Amino acid sequence: MNLYDSKILIIDDNRELGEMVTRILKRSGYQEVLWAGSCVQGLTAFREEQPQLVLLDVMLPDGDGFALFRKIRDLGETPILFLSARDEDNDRLFGLGLGADDYITKPFLPQELILRVGAVLKRTYFSQGMQTAPVGKERLILGSRTVSFADATVTWEGRTVSLTAKELLLLKKLSENRGNIVTFDALCYAVWGDPYYGYENTLMVHIRHLREKIEENPSSPRWLLTARGLGYRLAAEKKGEE
Repeated sequence: MNLYDSKILIIDDNRELGEMVTRILKRSGYQEVLWAGSCVQGLTAFREEQPQLVLLDVMLPDGDGFALFRKIRDLGETPILFLSARDEDNDRLFGLGLGADDYITKPFLPQELILRVGAVLKRTYFSQGMQTAPVGKERLILGSRTVSFADATVTWEGRTVSLTAKELLLLKKLSENRGNIVTFDALCYAVWGDPYYGYENTLMVHIRHLREKIEENPSSPRWLLTARGLGYRLAAEKKGEE
């Protein structure tokens, strides 16, 4: 798939903004850009059109963009970029904490939108890290928990939880360097293709969610350890452990 063949769905109740964003994206080369003006229309369009990227407003006439985000994510891992006039740090962190791929506040420069849309698409669909598991390793054993890189799942005691695409990339990078510190920059390059600056809070949120899935006690992690001021480290297996 060519980058510019990606189908993009805009969900925003402001028709003028939707038309403006459509023009910006089409002028930059994107061939198929769709627009929906409400939660209901947006969810219907998503199910019918199966876009590769969603630009989602926070404030919609028939609901909350955050709630719609959850419904879309229940249907798959399609990248979602919040596009909102709400610039409060809490809203931004909340959106990123839900697992959003980016958060842009209005007004924005056309070039900023193009760059961010391109970056999200590239790291989701064109990153080599998405295609391969650590060499020779399809599974990762962390105490009583088993990570399947092929299925993007964590299993223990009859329970199974799914890893998001970003959690999987983080865990792959850490696993490839198990026992050694992986710097903040290296982790951000592995997941977003960009340096750490600008992704500090987002990285911490994803690490927290990952710990909730692989650690018995996320507040006192045994496996995914913080190297203060440097990055993170996946603890090496102890002698006698599988």
